[in-house]
Order: sequence, then C-alpha cells, then structure tokens
Amino acid sequence: MADNNSMGGSESLEFHLNDRVTIVQFLVLIFLCINFLLIATFFSKVYFYTTMRYILFAVTLLSDSSILIMSNNLLILSYFRFTMQIGLCVIIYLNLVLCTFVTPVTLTAMTLERYVAICMPLRHGELCSTRSSINCILIIHSLSSVPCIVVLSMFFASAPHSLYTQYSICSMGMFVFLRWQNNVKLAVYQCYFLIMTLTIIFSYSKIMKVVKAATGEDKKSTWKGLRTVALHGFQLLLCLIQLWCPFIETAVLQINLKLFIDVRYFNYIMFNLTPRCLSPLIYGLRDDQFFLALKRNAPFGFPCVKCMKNVQISVL
Repeated sequence: MADNNSMGGSESLEFHLNDRVTIVQFLVLIFLCINFLLIATFFSKVYFYTTMRYILFAVTLLSDSSILIMSNNLLILSYFRFTMQIGLCVIIYLNLVLCTFVTPVTLTAMTLERYVAICMPLRHGELCSTRSSINCILIIHSLSSVPCIVVLSMFFASAPHSLYTQYSICSMGMFVFLRWQNNVKLAVYQCYFLIMTLTIIFSYSKIMKVVKAATGEDKKSTWKGLRTVALHGFQLLLCLIQLWCPFIETAVLQINLKLFIDVRYFNYIMFNLTPRCLSPLIYGLRDDQFFLALKRNAPFGFPCVKCMKNVQISVL
C-alpha cells in the first residue's frame, strides 16, 4: 500500500512537472517573438539606433532574449536529466550571469538618462550622444562582469582540475562549494541591489521636484518621464529579487522537495519571465514613435497591439 502511495505521488509530481514545463515553453515562445519583433523595429529607423534611450532599450531586449533562451535550454536539459561537461557549464554560467546583471544595470542607466533629459535638458544632447551610448554599453558590461569574475574566481580556486572534464547536470548551485563562498556571492549581489535602488530613488525624487515646478505641456511630458522611471523601478525590483531567488531556493530545499519545486517554478515565472515582458510595455507600447514604427512592422498584429496599448494607457 505504501509503495502504491509513493508511486502515485511520484506520478502526480511528474504530471505537474510536465504541465509546468509546457506552460513555460509557451510563455518563453511568446516573449521571444515579441522581443524579436521589437528588435527588428529598433533597426528599422536610424533615429532609434542613434538615440541613447532606444539603444539602451535594445540592449535590454537582447539581454532578456539571451536569458530566456539560455535559462529555458537549461530547464529542458535538466528536465530530461541531460548531463554535460563541467567546463561547458562554466561557459554557459558566465554568459547567463552576465546577461542577468546587464538588464538591471541597463535599467539603472536608462533611469539616469531620463533624469538627465528632465532635470538637465540643456546638457542632454551632450551627455546622451551616440558616442556616449557606446561608452555606456561598455561600462554596463564591465560592471555586469564583476559578479561573474568574483564567483568564478572562488570556483576556480576551490575546484580540482579533474572536475572540469567530468559530466553533470548543469546547475547554477554547483559553482558554490563552501558556505563562505555563498556569503561573498550574497554580499556582492546585495551591494549591486543597494547601489541601483539608491540610484532609482535619487532620480525619482529629483524628477518629482521638476514635476511640481512644471506647467502645461512641460508638466505632462515630465509626468510621463516620472511614470517611466517608476516602471523602471518596478522592473528593476523584480530583476533584483531574482538575484536572491537561488538563496531562497537553497533554504527551501532543506525543508521539502515538493515545496522547493513549487517555489522555484513561482520564482521563474514571477522574477525571470515577468520582468522580460515589462520592457516591451514601457517602450514598445508607451512610446509614441516606437509604437508607430511597430505598427508598420506588424501589420497583421496591429489590432492586438493597439488593444494592448489602450489597456496600458488606461492602467497608467
């Protein structure tokens, strides 16, 4: 009887896993199609790839698309218990963590760009030129690579050389052997969280002062910029909570396996997929110029896009 109950529980768990993996594939496919459409729209006009805020928007789209593809591939490989060489897993981990940090750091840069545009309009053309955008992208990727370097340095210092040729299921938790390594990793993540949060709060408060002093059309434009910063802040919060998810999941795993699976699925949907769908809403639908270009690139999907835009406007 006990064996039958155990078998029933195992089959039930496997059924839920099948169902959840299918749902994730459907969501990832939708988000990737939207992102690729927006990337194509970005390259459709010279104005977009010579304007800083659209360039940074494209960086987030590319980063989000890379995260979706790599994390979803790891999900499928893990589901089918596919093993790979540890050395290959190190390369995947390096790219995944880099992209994971590129998105929130870019969102912070986009918030600063809105701060300069609203609070320092006379210097906006100088500080946010195309050349400055390229330098900004280099700085973003340099800052985003620091956590990768820290974690991998600790891994290389403690892992035996024979480990790199061994085969295992690629998991992000395998790069932390000792408790102190986990503490250092958490400290780095919290440092990034603090700096980016303070930047958002600073920009929001400065723009709020300008909103109170503005009148007429300037006030309307400034309010729109303030809402954009607020949306960036919410998106950034979800991205930063994602950095804490591995630590939460590790603690839950010590309690119950089924609870761990449920928490991990919720975290993936809420803090991995959800932030990736906010970028299209913030710039793809709320921005009038980008929306007009999007209509030309998606003539058959225009009724749906128009409906989404109306919903977005009514919410905001």
